Amino acid sequence: MRKDIEIPEVKEVYVAAVQEFNEEFKVDEWNAYIINNNSEPLETVIIVSQAYDDSKMTAPMRRTLSTLPAKGFAKIEFLEVNVLKLPNYFTVTYFLEGKLFDKRFEIPANAAIEDNAVTLPVMEKEGVLAR
Repeated sequence: MRKDIEIPEVKEVYVAAVQEFNEEFKVDEWNAYIINNNSEPLETVIIVSQAYDDSKMTAPMRRTLSTLPAKGFAKIEFLEVNVLKLPNYFTVTYFLEGKLFDKRFEIPANAAIEDNAVTLPVMEKEGVLAR
């Protein structure tokens, strides 16, 4: 029976940390985004994020998007500098073409730095992709 269960592979969906200038506070800050590079929208997107290691842990944050458009992106949360010193985990669950997809992304501790930035799909900005 287990062989009959299909677990689809997540493709063209990304989580990234992007450094942006905050006009209000006049500082650079990091924000987490979800990116959909598929040609179809994602439906009922649920994101649970949390940062932790052996000695420290943040409270889990939950975010729901009813739809993430094809070739679209959405801000998940602000990433405070001290939180970036910990591994950050993002569990993303969504429906695409009637199938349920699920993947856990990680931004390793201290990885959100400009030296690790790459050009992100869809956003056309520089950012650090979660693995």
